[in-house]
Amino acid sequence: MTLDYQQICEKVNDIAKNTATYIQSERGNIVKDQIEVKGLHDFVTRVDKTSEKMIIDALEPLVIGAGFIAEENTKPQKGDVFNWIIDPLDGTTNFIHGVPCYCISIALMENNEIVVGVIYELNMQECFYAWKGGGAYLNGNPIKVSNAEKLSNSLLATGFPYYDYHLLDEYLNLFKYFMKHTHGVRRLGSAAADLAYVAAGRFEGFYEYSLKSWDVAAGTLIVTEAGGKVSDFNGGSNYIFGQQIICSNAAIFSEFQAIVAEYMNFNKQ
Repeated sequence: MTLDYQQICEKVNDIAKNTATYIQSERGNIVKDQIEVKGLHDFVTRVDKTSEKMIIDALEPLVIGAGFIAEENTKPQKGDVFNWIIDPLDGTTNFIHGVPCYCISIALMENNEIVVGVIYELNMQECFYAWKGGGAYLNGNPIKVSNAEKLSNSLLATGFPYYDYHLLDEYLNLFKYFMKHTHGVRRLGSAAADLAYVAAGRFEGFYEYSLKSWDVAAGTLIVTEAGGKVSDFNGGSNYIFGQQIICSNAAIFSEFQAIVAEYMNFNKQ
């Protein structure tokens, strides 16, 4: 099956925007007894589940036979060639607390390659998207990663682990290093937004561990199509399902990756 990635991407953009209308209509309506705890500091609401079902129902006709890898597992069905990887609300904790940064993230994987990626940040109504070989865009305009040439001139983003603390000491030492040797480190609370902002040149780099495929799949394509580079902590390609990721513009990538690997002890394994 040969797909028109651009056409699919445009349809996914519309699906994300339509779902965003529902999510924003529920902002401020979530009460404590509607919040489920999936794990330590890991929350889900009826909005997450309803929006995921809306997205899956809308995606299903686009690629016949495609499976779904989705955070709330509302349709646990994997495809042989094509799979949609979906986070219906990346930044649920922000959403619950009324912090205005959360995203919808939708990617299409063909075999082991991401070929379509869409991230929609609801509060600023920013749609970041890319398809294989087509470049990266924000609300119809091409985007590129920043042109900073040194890590010392870079603004970085990261996320804090919320249940997996086995690398916490290494992480805090790395965080301390970047505090001292860059323009600073930001924590938005949405990995999808972090990746999109790297693609748009707002951040020079992003790193985090203990992430799931639905957190990063769409963003990795958007970053690479915007001219950036993505890897796991070792500099390898296991960043979709490997639960560790770094990305940046091409100029600082080698320096950035080497420091992350050193502090997180991944270059010794």
